[in-house]
Amino acid sequence: MKFAAKIIEAELKTFESRFSGAVKSDVPLLDTIMKYIIRRKGKQLRPMFVLLSAKLHGEVNERSYRAAALVEMLHTATLVHDDVVDESMERRGFFSINAIWKNKIAVLVGDYLLSKGLLMATTHEDIALLHILSEAVKQMSEGELLQIEKSRKLNLDESVYFEIIKNKTASLLSSACGAGAWSTTQDKEITEKMKRFGEKTGIAFQIKDDLFDYGNQDIGKPTGNDIKEKKLSLPLIYTLNKVDKATKRQLLYIIKNHNKDVEKVKEVVTIVQQSGGIHYAEQLMNRYKNEALDILQQFPQTDAGKALEDLVKFTTERKY
Repeated sequence: MKFAAKIIEAELKTFESRFSGAVKSDVPLLDTIMKYIIRRKGKQLRPMFVLLSAKLHGEVNERSYRAAALVEMLHTATLVHDDVVDESMERRGFFSINAIWKNKIAVLVGDYLLSKGLLMATTHEDIALLHILSEAVKQMSEGELLQIEKSRKLNLDESVYFEIIKNKTASLLSSACGAGAWSTTQDKEITEKMKRFGEKTGIAFQIKDDLFDYGNQDIGKPTGNDIKEKKLSLPLIYTLNKVDKATKRQLLYIIKNHNKDVEKVKEVVTIVQQSGGIHYAEQLMNRYKNEALDILQQFPQTDAGKALEDLVKFTTERKY
């Protein structure tokens, strides 16, 4: 990831300046919240994917910066709304927006970010970019709702799991890569290839996130967190399909009735680890990572291409 950041060091600085300016508000409370969000920025993976996808096919330009800012606005809006939906009090090791300013304001902040993104695109008549990213917003909403529906019933097979993560997680990364490529090429075929690259990377990224739930790393995400929230991750789905009926009933009973009990959650984690669920998920994660890298090989081997390869490997090898 350090190599990727170095390749677009100047572009990232320009992006950060543009993003800060784009979300500025004349409403004091809103401006205070925007500054809070900016100070607690994450890894900025998605803007990096936008800028590198643009650089892979040409020179980063004003449309590229707008695409990166739009992606980051949409991503931040979904995180703010997600924290309300999940009743999460923490984000990136700090208090979430809803924890400090409560749910009503958090929802409006998310709406503000979405509207600012839409206005930016329409003001500059970036209709193609708007179409690419609006599709991602639709898919993310559908993925979130599908996950809520299935979590209530604890009725989730592997095909539904992949439908959820393609929509909920991979769609925005897919759109980020597509928007970046479009900003420098206006070529539909290249854009579609880059969207497929982003989708494969996004799926691998989400499976890695699932695996953190069964490890011991200090990542700001407690082990067993998905179980506590009744979210069925890939290692758990594999385990539920592999164990005998009695163990399956035991696991489902714990998830339904004792998902807040630390010791019971540890029991589920142990069974998943022993059943081969971790190994299975790692295999699939690496498959999607390799499929993403194969798509990259279809383009010229430049520093931008190597940096994208670096980012793909980071998504599956990261410790947080």
